[in-house]
Amino acid sequence: MSHPQVALESTVIAHGLPYPQNVETALRLEAQIRAQGAEPRTCGFVQGRPIAGLTPDQITHFGRDKQVIKASLRDISIVAARQLDAATTVATTMWIAHRAGIDVFVTGGLGGVHRGQDYDESADLTALATLPVLVVCAGAKAILDLPRTRERLETLGVPVIGYGVDELPAFYTRSSGLPVDARCDSPAEVAAIWQAHKTMGLHTGMLLTVPVPPEHELPAAVAEEAIHTALAAAQAQGVRGKALTPFLLSAIAATTGEASLQANLALLQNNARVGASVALALSE
Repeated sequence: MSHPQVALESTVIAHGLPYPQNVETALRLEAQIRAQGAEPRTCGFVQGRPIAGLTPDQITHFGRDKQVIKASLRDISIVAARQLDAATTVATTMWIAHRAGIDVFVTGGLGGVHRGQDYDESADLTALATLPVLVVCAGAKAILDLPRTRERLETLGVPVIGYGVDELPAFYTRSSGLPVDARCDSPAEVAAIWQAHKTMGLHTGMLLTVPVPPEHELPAAVAEEAIHTALAAAQAQGVRGKALTPFLLSAIAATTGEASLQANLALLQNNARVGASVALALSE
């Protein structure tokens, strides 16, 4: 019997962490999933081909080569036609996972509706509205407008499950004050809801939100102050579009020192562990 598969994104490798920490983290997440009895499938585009299962050499290439671009849904046809190497966002990883028949996908934080007056919404929400993949994350990224993101998820018909929590986690912190649609306290409960979702013929994705481990949680005031400082810097420098999220995360890391980085790494590993356990429950 083959092991259940778990998809992983590659933007965190190419654009999220510095080398060699990015490669070390990617391989550590894969090892975490294997230790649970599942098979990791890190996704990416290699010479324009969508791959569900990058090799260690390809992961290293993604971590070292600055020419590897960041591809969202709008970029897929361009990447394919021009035979480019591209790292996958949440949206494009969901697309590759669904094509490969992989139900469970583990990431760090979800994209959503950005703060501010300008309308800026991540394609991650579009993917969740149209691709039936179970996405395990630590909630939406804290840099976003979380109430508006939560509202959009409801409008798009995307169920939001809290793993051991009644509130939507906020990436660096364990709660946001925003309710989830249901709480699950075991992988079997999550698997049952996902199976029902598919049996009922629903074609949206589903979010399983897992809070950052308590020992790595940032105080809410510290996280919010760092976010406001980063947003002000982005506005002053005119940073927007696909460059905005990496800029903000980098600025937050500079403000909080190791704390936000350690929180990020801890929640990634925790999500990998939970995602693998849910994939195993689905296989049973």
